[in-house]
Amino acid sequence: MKRYGYGRQSISGEDIEAVRGVLQSDFLTQGPEVAAFEAELCRYTGAKYCVAVSSATAGLHLAMLALGVGAGEEGITSPNTFLSSANCMLYTGAAVRFVDIEPDTGNLDPAKLEAAITPHTRVIVPVHYAGQSCDMEAVSGIARKHGLRVVEDAAHAIGSEYRGEKVGSCRYSDCTVFSFHPVKTITTGEGGAVTTNDPGVYERLLMLRSHGVTRDPERLERNDGPWYYEMQDLGVNYRMNDLQAALGRSQLKRIGQFRRRRREIVAFYREVLAALSGVSLLSERPFSEACFHLCPLLVDFSGRSYSKPELFERLKGAGLHLQVHYIPVHLQPYYRRKFGYSAGDFPVAEEFYRREVSLPLYPDLTAADLEYICGALKRCIESA
Repeated sequence: MKRYGYGRQSISGEDIEAVRGVLQSDFLTQGPEVAAFEAELCRYTGAKYCVAVSSATAGLHLAMLALGVGAGEEGITSPNTFLSSANCMLYTGAAVRFVDIEPDTGNLDPAKLEAAITPHTRVIVPVHYAGQSCDMEAVSGIARKHGLRVVEDAAHAIGSEYRGEKVGSCRYSDCTVFSFHPVKTITTGEGGAVTTNDPGVYERLLMLRSHGVTRDPERLERNDGPWYYEMQDLGVNYRMNDLQAALGRSQLKRIGQFRRRRREIVAFYREVLAALSGVSLLSERPFSEACFHLCPLLVDFSGRSYSKPELFERLKGAGLHLQVHYIPVHLQPYYRRKFGYSAGDFPVAEEFYRREVSLPLYPDLTAADLEYICGALKRCIESA
Protein backbone atom coordinates (compact mmCIF):
# COMPACT_ATOMS: atom_id res chain seq x y z
CA MET A 1 0.00 0.00 0.00
CA LYS A 2 1.29 3.44 -0.90
CA ARG A 3 1.91 5.72 2.07
CA TYR A 4 0.80 9.38 2.02
CA GLY A 5 2.02 11.96 4.52
CA TYR A 6 0.74 15.51 4.78
CA GLY A 7 3.81 16.95 3.04
CA ARG A 8 7.15 16.10 1.47
CA GLN A 9 9.92 17.60 -0.64
CA SER A 10 10.12 17.54 -4.44
CA ILE A 11 13.75 17.07 -5.56
CA SER A 12 14.73 17.25 -9.22
CA GLY A 13 17.87 16.27 -11.08
CA GLU A 14 18.73 19.97 -11.34
CA ASP A 15 18.52 20.25 -7.54
CA ILE A 16 20.94 17.35 -7.16
CA GLU A 17 23.36 18.84 -9.67
CA ALA A 18 23.27 22.20 -7.87
CA VAL A 19 24.34 20.53 -4.63
CA ARG A 20 26.92 18.40 -6.42
CA GLY A 21 28.46 21.57 -7.85
CA VAL A 22 29.02 22.96 -4.37
CA LEU A 23 30.53 19.66 -3.17
CA GLN A 24 33.05 19.96 -5.98
CA SER A 25 33.79 23.63 -5.23
CA ASP A 26 36.14 25.35 -2.78
CA PHE A 27 33.40 26.43 -0.35
CA LEU A 28 30.94 24.21 1.49
CA THR A 29 30.03 27.09 3.80
CA GLN A 30 30.57 30.86 3.97
CA GLY A 31 31.01 30.92 0.22
CA PRO A 32 29.16 32.66 -2.65
CA GLU A 33 25.98 30.57 -2.77
CA VAL A 34 24.43 32.04 0.38
CA ALA A 35 24.75 35.64 -0.81
CA ALA A 36 23.40 34.64 -4.23
CA PHE A 37 20.39 32.94 -2.62
CA GLU A 38 19.73 36.00 -0.47
CA ALA A 39 19.83 38.27 -3.53
CA GLU A 40 17.39 36.02 -5.40
CA LEU A 41 14.99 35.97 -2.44
CA CYS A 42 15.11 39.78 -2.41
CA ARG A 43 14.25 39.90 -6.12
CA TYR A 44 11.43 37.40 -5.62
CA THR A 45 9.82 39.01 -2.57
CA GLY A 46 10.58 42.65 -3.34
CA ALA A 47 12.34 43.19 -0.01
CA LYS A 48 15.53 45.27 0.11
CA TYR A 49 17.51 42.90 2.32
CA CYS A 50 17.62 39.20 3.14
CA VAL A 51 19.59 37.14 5.66
CA ALA A 52 19.60 33.36 5.16
CA VAL A 53 19.65 31.34 8.38
CA SER A 54 19.73 27.78 9.66
CA SER A 55 15.97 27.55 10.32
CA ALA A 56 12.84 29.66 10.65
CA THR A 57 13.16 29.25 14.42
CA ALA A 58 16.61 30.83 14.17
CA GLY A 59 15.16 33.59 12.01
CA LEU A 60 12.45 34.42 14.52
CA HIS A 61 14.98 34.49 17.37
CA LEU A 62 17.31 36.72 15.34
CA ALA A 63 14.45 39.08 14.51
CA MET A 64 13.64 39.48 18.22
CA LEU A 65 17.32 40.15 18.98
CA ALA A 66 17.72 42.59 16.11
CA LEU A 67 14.63 44.55 17.18
CA GLY A 68 15.81 44.66 20.79
CA VAL A 69 12.87 42.74 22.27
CA GLY A 70 13.85 41.76 25.81
CA ALA A 71 13.16 41.30 29.49
CA GLY A 72 10.20 43.17 30.96
CA GLU A 73 8.48 43.35 27.57
CA GLU A 74 5.74 41.32 25.91
CA GLY A 75 5.03 39.99 22.47
CA ILE A 76 1.76 38.87 20.92
CA THR A 77 1.22 35.94 18.59
CA SER A 78 -1.34 33.29 17.63
CA PRO A 79 -1.96 30.14 19.69
CA ASN A 80 -2.55 28.25 16.43
CA THR A 81 1.06 27.81 15.40
CA PHE A 82 4.24 25.87 16.00
CA LEU A 83 6.08 26.59 19.23
CA SER A 84 8.76 28.78 17.61
CA SER A 85 6.36 31.68 17.00
CA ALA A 86 6.05 32.14 20.76
CA ASN A 87 9.34 30.67 21.99
CA CYS A 88 11.34 33.26 20.05
CA MET A 89 10.14 35.90 22.52
CA LEU A 90 11.01 33.79 25.54
CA TYR A 91 14.55 33.33 24.22
CA THR A 92 15.14 37.08 24.65
CA GLY A 93 13.47 37.30 28.07
CA ALA A 94 10.11 38.70 26.92
CA ALA A 95 6.72 37.30 27.92
CA VAL A 96 4.11 35.95 25.49
CA ARG A 97 0.47 36.89 25.08
CA PHE A 98 -1.89 35.25 22.61
CA VAL A 99 -4.78 36.47 20.47
CA ASP A 100 -7.47 34.03 19.34
CA ILE A 101 -7.96 33.12 15.69
CA GLU A 102 -10.54 33.41 12.93
CA PRO A 103 -12.45 30.10 12.82
CA ASP A 104 -12.45 29.82 9.03
CA THR A 105 -8.82 30.77 8.27
CA GLY A 106 -6.87 29.74 11.36
CA ASN A 107 -5.16 33.14 11.32
CA LEU A 108 -4.87 35.62 14.18
CA ASP A 109 -8.07 37.68 14.41
CA PRO A 110 -7.20 41.39 14.03
CA ALA A 111 -10.52 42.34 15.66
CA LYS A 112 -9.23 40.82 18.93
CA LEU A 113 -5.69 42.17 18.70
CA GLU A 114 -5.96 45.60 20.26
CA ALA A 115 -7.53 44.27 23.46
CA ALA A 116 -4.40 42.16 24.10
CA ILE A 117 -2.00 45.11 23.96
CA THR A 118 -0.58 46.31 27.29
CA PRO A 119 1.96 49.00 28.21
CA HIS A 120 4.60 46.25 28.06
CA THR A 121 3.81 45.08 24.52
CA ARG A 122 6.72 45.54 22.12
CA VAL A 123 6.15 43.25 19.13
CA ILE A 124 3.38 41.44 17.23
CA VAL A 125 4.13 38.16 15.43
CA PRO A 126 1.22 37.33 13.09
CA VAL A 127 1.40 33.79 11.68
CA HIS A 128 0.38 33.18 8.05
CA TYR A 129 -1.30 29.87 8.81
CA ALA A 130 -1.34 27.23 6.03
CA GLY A 131 0.17 29.80 3.65
CA GLN A 132 -2.62 32.38 3.70
CA SER A 133 -1.53 35.85 4.77
CA CYS A 134 -3.06 37.46 7.82
CA ASP A 135 -4.72 40.81 7.19
CA MET A 136 -1.43 42.66 7.46
CA GLU A 137 -2.93 46.06 6.70
CA ALA A 138 -5.12 45.74 9.79
CA VAL A 139 -2.29 44.36 11.94
CA SER A 140 0.12 47.05 10.77
CA GLY A 141 -2.40 49.82 11.46
CA ILE A 142 -2.83 48.67 15.05
CA ALA A 143 0.92 48.30 15.48
CA ARG A 144 1.61 51.82 14.22
CA LYS A 145 -1.08 53.23 16.49
CA HIS A 146 0.67 51.74 19.54
CA GLY A 147 4.28 52.12 18.39
CA LEU A 148 4.88 48.36 18.08
CA ARG A 149 7.19 46.31 15.87
CA VAL A 150 5.83 43.59 13.57
CA VAL A 151 7.53 40.34 12.54
CA GLU A 152 5.62 38.19 10.06
CA ASP A 153 5.93 34.47 10.72
CA ALA A 154 5.71 33.36 7.10
CA ALA A 155 7.14 29.89 7.68
CA HIS A 156 4.19 28.56 5.66
CA ALA A 157 3.94 31.36 3.13
CA ILE A 158 6.85 31.59 0.68
CA GLY A 159 5.17 32.17 -2.69
CA SER A 160 1.96 33.62 -1.23
CA GLU A 161 0.62 37.07 -2.03
CA TYR A 162 -1.15 39.75 -0.02
CA ARG A 163 -2.93 42.56 -1.86
CA GLY A 164 -0.99 41.79 -5.03
CA GLU A 165 2.48 41.77 -3.44
CA LYS A 166 4.58 38.80 -2.39
CA VAL A 167 4.59 37.90 1.28
CA GLY A 168 8.06 38.92 2.42
CA SER A 169 8.06 42.37 0.84
CA CYS A 170 7.81 43.78 4.41
CA ARG A 171 5.49 46.58 3.33
CA TYR A 172 3.53 46.06 6.56
CA SER A 173 6.24 44.74 8.87
CA ASP A 174 9.77 45.17 10.16
CA CYS A 175 10.79 41.62 9.22
CA THR A 176 9.38 38.51 7.55
CA VAL A 177 10.64 35.02 8.41
CA PHE A 178 10.48 32.04 6.04
CA SER A 179 11.06 28.31 6.52
CA PHE A 180 12.68 25.95 4.02
CA HIS A 181 12.06 22.69 5.89
CA PRO A 182 11.40 19.72 3.55
CA VAL A 183 7.61 19.90 3.98
CA LYS A 184 7.53 23.57 2.93
CA THR A 185 6.98 24.88 -0.61
CA ILE A 186 10.72 25.09 -1.32
CA THR A 187 13.39 23.39 0.73
CA THR A 188 17.04 23.78 1.65
CA GLY A 189 16.93 20.60 3.78
CA GLU A 190 16.71 22.70 6.92
CA GLY A 191 16.94 26.45 6.74
CA GLY A 192 15.13 29.75 6.69
CA ALA A 193 15.49 33.43 5.84
CA VAL A 194 14.63 36.84 7.23
CA THR A 195 13.70 39.73 4.92
CA THR A 196 13.59 43.39 5.92
CA ASN A 197 13.64 46.89 4.42
CA ASP A 198 15.44 48.45 7.38
CA PRO A 199 19.22 48.79 6.84
CA GLY A 200 19.90 49.01 10.58
CA VAL A 201 17.93 45.84 11.30
CA TYR A 202 19.70 44.14 8.38
CA GLU A 203 23.15 44.96 9.76
CA ARG A 204 22.19 43.63 13.19
CA LEU A 205 20.76 40.44 11.68
CA LEU A 206 24.00 39.85 9.77
CA MET A 207 26.21 40.36 12.79
CA LEU A 208 24.04 38.43 15.25
CA ARG A 209 23.73 35.51 12.83
CA SER A 210 27.48 34.88 13.16
CA HIS A 211 28.44 35.16 16.85
CA GLY A 212 28.01 38.95 16.99
CA VAL A 213 31.24 39.23 15.02
CA THR A 214 32.16 41.84 12.40
CA ARG A 215 35.13 42.24 10.07
CA ASP A 216 33.85 45.49 8.56
CA PRO A 217 36.77 47.98 8.87
CA GLU A 218 34.34 50.87 9.34
CA ARG A 219 32.80 49.20 12.40
CA LEU A 220 35.95 47.99 14.14
CA GLU A 221 37.06 49.71 17.33
CA ARG A 222 40.64 48.99 16.31
CA ASN A 223 42.28 47.06 13.48
CA ASP A 224 45.30 44.84 14.09
CA GLY A 225 45.50 43.66 10.48
CA PRO A 226 43.70 41.78 7.68
CA TRP A 227 42.97 38.82 10.00
CA TYR A 228 41.28 40.94 12.64
CA TYR A 229 37.65 40.62 13.75
CA GLU A 230 35.65 41.83 16.72
CA MET A 231 32.76 40.40 18.70
CA GLN A 232 30.63 43.49 19.28
CA ASP A 233 27.48 41.79 20.55
CA LEU A 234 26.43 38.44 21.98
CA GLY A 235 25.36 36.62 18.83
CA VAL A 236 24.68 33.05 17.80
CA ASN A 237 25.70 30.68 15.01
CA TYR A 238 22.63 30.58 12.78
CA ARG A 239 24.40 30.53 9.41
CA MET A 240 23.09 28.68 6.37
CA ASN A 241 25.74 26.74 4.44
CA ASP A 242 26.42 26.76 0.69
CA LEU A 243 25.01 23.28 0.12
CA GLN A 244 21.66 24.43 1.50
CA ALA A 245 21.74 27.70 -0.40
CA ALA A 246 22.50 25.98 -3.71
CA LEU A 247 19.51 23.69 -3.20
CA GLY A 248 17.38 26.70 -2.31
CA ARG A 249 18.44 28.59 -5.46
CA SER A 250 17.54 25.60 -7.59
CA GLN A 251 14.19 25.11 -5.84
CA LEU A 252 13.35 28.81 -6.18
CA LYS A 253 13.39 28.40 -9.97
CA ARG A 254 10.37 26.10 -9.63
CA ILE A 255 8.38 28.05 -7.07
CA GLY A 256 5.83 29.18 -9.65
CA GLN A 257 5.24 25.57 -10.68
CA PHE A 258 5.00 24.48 -7.04
CA ARG A 259 2.51 27.25 -6.27
CA ARG A 260 0.25 26.38 -9.21
CA ARG A 261 0.21 22.70 -8.32
CA ARG A 262 -0.51 23.33 -4.64
CA ARG A 263 -3.44 25.57 -5.50
CA GLU A 264 -4.73 22.99 -7.99
CA ILE A 265 -4.65 20.27 -5.34
CA VAL A 266 -6.51 22.43 -2.80
CA ALA A 267 -9.11 23.29 -5.48
CA PHE A 268 -9.54 19.57 -6.20
CA TYR A 269 -10.11 18.82 -2.52
CA ARG A 270 -12.65 21.66 -2.29
CA GLU A 271 -14.65 20.28 -5.21
CA VAL A 272 -14.53 16.59 -4.38
CA LEU A 273 -15.02 16.83 -0.61
CA ALA A 274 -17.73 19.50 -0.72
CA ALA A 275 -20.49 16.89 -0.51
CA LEU A 276 -19.18 15.39 2.73
CA SER A 277 -21.38 16.24 5.68
CA GLY A 278 -19.86 18.12 8.62
CA VAL A 279 -16.50 18.91 7.02
CA SER A 280 -15.03 22.08 5.53
CA LEU A 281 -11.81 23.53 4.20
CA LEU A 282 -10.35 26.93 5.05
CA SER A 283 -11.81 30.07 3.54
CA GLU A 284 -9.50 32.18 1.39
CA ARG A 285 -9.82 35.93 1.92
CA PRO A 286 -10.15 38.26 -1.11
CA PHE A 287 -6.89 40.04 -0.20
CA SER A 288 -4.88 36.81 -0.18
CA GLU A 289 -3.68 34.42 -2.85
CA ALA A 290 -2.03 31.66 -0.91
CA CYS A 291 0.70 29.28 -1.95
CA PHE A 292 -0.80 26.69 0.37
CA HIS A 293 1.62 24.84 2.64
CA LEU A 294 -1.20 22.98 4.40
CA CYS A 295 -4.67 21.87 3.42
CA PRO A 296 -6.54 21.65 6.74
CA LEU A 297 -9.77 19.66 6.74
CA LEU A 298 -12.07 20.69 9.59
CA VAL A 299 -14.21 17.79 10.78
CA ASP A 300 -17.18 18.24 13.10
CA PHE A 301 -16.97 15.23 15.41
CA SER A 302 -20.13 16.05 17.37
CA GLY A 303 -22.73 13.38 16.78
CA ARG A 304 -20.27 11.02 15.10
CA SER A 305 -19.79 7.50 16.42
CA TYR A 306 -15.99 7.80 16.37
CA SER A 307 -13.40 10.14 17.85
CA LYS A 308 -10.57 12.01 16.18
CA PRO A 309 -7.95 9.46 17.31
CA GLU A 310 -10.16 6.69 15.89
CA LEU A 311 -10.44 8.55 12.58
CA PHE A 312 -6.66 8.84 12.47
CA GLU A 313 -6.33 5.07 12.93
CA ARG A 314 -8.82 4.47 10.12
CA LEU A 315 -6.92 6.83 7.83
CA LYS A 316 -3.61 5.19 8.73
CA GLY A 317 -5.09 1.82 7.78
CA ALA A 318 -5.84 3.30 4.36
CA GLY A 319 -2.28 4.57 3.96
CA LEU A 320 -2.95 8.17 5.02
CA HIS A 321 -0.43 9.01 7.75
CA LEU A 322 -1.59 12.54 8.47
CA GLN A 323 -0.90 15.23 11.08
CA VAL A 324 -2.69 17.96 13.06
CA HIS A 325 -1.70 21.65 12.89
CA TYR A 326 -1.57 22.67 15.69
CA ILE A 327 -1.88 21.81 19.35
CA PRO A 328 -2.57 25.33 20.72
CA VAL A 329 0.65 26.67 22.21
CA HIS A 330 -1.03 27.98 25.37
CA LEU A 331 -2.05 24.41 26.26
CA GLN A 332 1.54 23.15 26.32
CA PRO A 333 2.64 22.27 29.89
CA TYR A 334 5.46 24.85 29.87
CA TYR A 335 3.10 27.70 28.96
CA ARG A 336 0.49 26.55 31.44
CA ARG A 337 3.04 26.52 34.24
CA LYS A 338 4.92 29.69 33.33
CA PHE A 339 2.02 31.95 32.35
CA GLY A 340 -1.01 30.28 33.94
CA TYR A 341 -2.82 29.58 30.68
CA SER A 342 -5.55 26.97 30.74
CA ALA A 343 -8.18 25.34 28.57
CA GLY A 344 -10.89 27.79 27.58
CA ASP A 345 -8.58 30.82 27.32
CA PHE A 346 -8.67 30.84 23.50
CA PRO A 347 -11.78 28.85 22.60
CA VAL A 348 -11.68 29.36 18.83
CA ALA A 349 -8.14 27.98 18.56
CA GLU A 350 -9.06 25.09 20.86
CA GLU A 351 -12.12 24.17 18.78
CA PHE A 352 -10.01 24.47 15.61
CA TYR A 353 -7.55 21.98 17.12
CA ARG A 354 -10.36 19.56 17.99
CA ARG A 355 -11.50 19.54 14.35
CA GLU A 356 -8.34 19.97 12.24
CA VAL A 357 -6.71 17.25 10.12
CA SER A 358 -4.03 18.18 7.55
CA LEU A 359 -4.53 16.49 4.17
CA PRO A 360 -1.69 15.41 1.86
CA LEU A 361 -0.44 18.45 -0.07
CA TYR A 362 2.71 18.33 -2.16
CA PRO A 363 3.42 18.82 -5.88
CA ASP A 364 4.31 15.23 -6.73
CA LEU A 365 0.79 13.96 -5.94
CA THR A 366 -0.75 12.61 -9.16
CA ALA A 367 -4.38 12.67 -10.26
CA ALA A 368 -4.60 8.98 -9.33
CA ASP A 369 -3.13 9.74 -5.89
CA LEU A 370 -5.74 12.43 -5.28
CA GLU A 371 -8.60 10.17 -6.39
CA TYR A 372 -7.40 7.49 -3.99
CA ILE A 373 -6.93 9.95 -1.10
CA CYS A 374 -10.40 11.44 -1.52
CA GLY A 375 -11.97 7.99 -1.81
CA ALA A 376 -10.24 6.90 1.39
CA LEU A 377 -11.34 10.09 3.17
CA LYS A 378 -14.95 9.55 2.15
CA ARG A 379 -14.95 5.92 3.33
CA CYS A 380 -13.29 6.72 6.65
CA ILE A 381 -15.36 9.82 7.45
CA GLU A 382 -18.74 8.55 6.30
CA SER A 383 -18.53 5.06 7.84
CA ALA A 384 -20.29 4.59 11.18
